[in-house]
Amino acid sequence: MNAHALLKRFDIVADHPGNIPALRRLIVDLAVRGKLLAADALDMDVQEMLRRISLKADELASTGVIKKLKPISKISDDEVPAAYLAHCTFARLGSIANLQKGLTGIQSSTPGEFPLVVTSAGRGTCDHFDFDGAAAIIPLVSSTGHGNASINRLHYQEGKFALGTILCAVFPFDEQLISARFLYEYLTAFKEELLVSKMIGTANVTLTLGKIAEVPVPILAPAVQRRVDELMALCDQLEAAQQERERRRDRLAAASLQRLNQHALDATPEAQREHARFYLKHLLLLISRPAHIKATRRAILNLAVRGKLVEQVVDAEPASVLLKRLQADIKSYGIQNRVHPAAVSAITHGTAPYALPAGWVWARMASLCRVVTDGDHLPPPKSDHGVAFLTIGNVSSGALSFANSRYVSQDYFDKITPYRKPELGDILYTVVGASYGRPVLVETDQPFCVQRHIAILKPAADLQLRYLHLLLKSQFVYDQATASLTGTAQPTIPLRPLRNFLIPLPPLGMQHRIVAKVDELMALCDQLEAQLTTTQTDSRRLLEAVLEAALTPV
Repeated sequence: MNAHALLKRFDIVADHPGNIPALRRLIVDLAVRGKLLAADALDMDVQEMLRRISLKADELASTGVIKKLKPISKISDDEVPAAYLAHCTFARLGSIANLQKGLTGIQSSTPGEFPLVVTSAGRGTCDHFDFDGAAAIIPLVSSTGHGNASINRLHYQEGKFALGTILCAVFPFDEQLISARFLYEYLTAFKEELLVSKMIGTANVTLTLGKIAEVPVPILAPAVQRRVDELMALCDQLEAAQQERERRRDRLAAASLQRLNQHALDATPEAQREHARFYLKHLLLLISRPAHIKATRRAILNLAVRGKLVEQVVDAEPASVLLKRLQADIKSYGIQNRVHPAAVSAITHGTAPYALPAGWVWARMASLCRVVTDGDHLPPPKSDHGVAFLTIGNVSSGALSFANSRYVSQDYFDKITPYRKPELGDILYTVVGASYGRPVLVETDQPFCVQRHIAILKPAADLQLRYLHLLLKSQFVYDQATASLTGTAQPTIPLRPLRNFLIPLPPLGMQHRIVAKVDELMALCDQLEAQLTTTQTDSRRLLEAVLEAALTPV
């Protein structure tokens, strides 16, 4: 089929970024299985191709361009997928192409007029070139390091270019018979099976030229390779168009969210709600990736804590009266449990970061909680059974998990001060490490204790627990957590600044209305997230079905 027909059909499913890599792999798969061109369109026999490539290699070796090829082992059937064996002949990469290690130190290179190929997606520049020609470029080091074997990407490069010393260039011996672009697409499509699986090492995981030379590659007629090149060029156009479309969509979503958040600061409640309605009405047009939904969730919480999410009504009891009742409860709890009240800073007019709706008040975190403390600072003695001892890994996902938890003895647990034991209705808050600032609602009455990396917040009676929980998840509180961090190797939120976090406190009735509205909108986000996953799966299946028919010759 022609490129225009492919473009027309692929546009149905091209809205998901993952589909174009899938299209590339499918094109390669169809080519190897002999389904890209009809048999009568093939322009050269495979054995004749291999004979000419061997002659070309001998010629290059005799003139000193390459070293004389060493004998390479025969490819066994288990090295090639069974689906390909019946359709294609394979050869070792080292028998059809020249493998050259890069010659330029990336860090010490001097910028200049020639492209410098490095492991990242972009190109650097260099004042000299190492090679001249078309090549597939393979990284020789793991993309993630730390003992993990991985390759994020390969590169295709033409013309004069410099190459970093941690990469390898693959130049076909005979460019008329073997396309460097096809080698790049084939190795990219199956990089996990062909390249990553051959990486060796423990701390520094690398790929050697010898291992690359052993990779089996299909020998396809030049006409098939040219067809692959044409279709891959079309994929390039599709990808560029898709990236531009996604950039525009990102800008539109970001601008709309920014306006939504800005209205939360300076718009009238009526104007804010109108804009929020407009945004939610067009949510499906703005959201195409999980990142968009994540930003929408943040915007919802931002509106909630600023009193802009639901219509303000005059409650019988203002938040100032509620706050006095909370403080009375905190004082009573402290007397009963011998807990000294936490010292907090006074809130002045200049302290408040923004104006609150009528009936709301600013409060400190410690003014809303009976206790703001943390777990035991000393590592407890380990036990094979007993009471669960949760570390930050058991709560960093945002939910309480007892999977793979440690244990302490019942005697040890019984000696823990009661207010340091989490209970049903408490909120845990991570205060150490990269996972800081994540609240978890305790919704179980199972006894357990926690390490000092987790703060324990015991909300006062009458406070809407879910409101405090969603508040702790908001960007407003997270920014306060970030500003209070101490230490570099292990960032920590000390208890004193945590107790002094500023909290916008609405009347109790408003708290319930806000929680209900947030639940409603978050459920909508959940549906959109599930819809994205389903749509992407269906789109991938449609892609495979459409292109299998579209690219297979009649």
